[in-house]
Amino acid sequence: MATGTEPPATEPQPRNGGVRTGTRAAIAAPHLRTDRWWLAPAATAAGLLAFVVYSTWRALANADYYAAPYVSPFYSPCLAENCEPMKAGPNWELFGSWWGLSPAIIILIFPLGFRLTCYYYRKAYYRGFWASPPACAVAEPHAGYTGETRFPLILQNIHRYFFYAALLVAGILTYDTVLAFRDQDYNWGHMGLGTLVFLVNIALIWAYTISCHSCRHIVGGKLKHFSRHPVRYRMWQWVGRLNARHMQLAWASLLSVALADLYVYLVASGVFDDPRFF
Repeated sequence: MATGTEPPATEPQPRNGGVRTGTRAAIAAPHLRTDRWWLAPAATAAGLLAFVVYSTWRALANADYYAAPYVSPFYSPCLAENCEPMKAGPNWELFGSWWGLSPAIIILIFPLGFRLTCYYYRKAYYRGFWASPPACAVAEPHAGYTGETRFPLILQNIHRYFFYAALLVAGILTYDTVLAFRDQDYNWGHMGLGTLVFLVNIALIWAYTISCHSCRHIVGGKLKHFSRHPVRYRMWQWVGRLNARHMQLAWASLLSVALADLYVYLVASGVFDDPRFF
């Protein structure tokens, strides 16, 4: 029975595959959306690109990343011998004098790997950069789709392992935040504006990390009867509530870690002194 959406029998079939095959409804327009659907992927691409440019510049700078008692989260833990000396700080000289590059390159692979394979960030940069798809009800321009079954996207499946590394990094950044309750002479019992910046950053880092889908699975996955595991069930509920805000936490923590690094850079480069509350 005709529905009025079948293409005419004489119309040549498209050859580029994807959604534009002979089975597609006979609609001349690429899509029927009339709103500004491109704003969301454009804003996502702009935000992620800005962070990539800034973090790359800071990671390669190898300077102005420590102003006692604050250390940039991009450089913590500092694993090379060429790191700035930080009293009681995260100086672990695992890489000797042969390492001549910025020490940030060693450690950033772990938090960046966690974020790049994160389920939300996949959606963000798939839509923002690869147009796969650019928006709901907007066809992607690619002829074929293999998902995450081939290299390199198959590497997205190691997200759960990056989660464990992210836990370790978050623990080290928590240690850095505790050290931020010192003054520039390493005396305890002091708090500056930088301490507050670090507190906000670590709170958002932890919230983003434990709201991860992998964390939710670790806490409550593979349980057939929640009633037999009340503690894990309660934890699963808590993580689930955070998981519902995973997108917001992803952006907030991305912004906070960049601002924490920027604050350390401004203090270390002498732009201003760290204001002290007590």
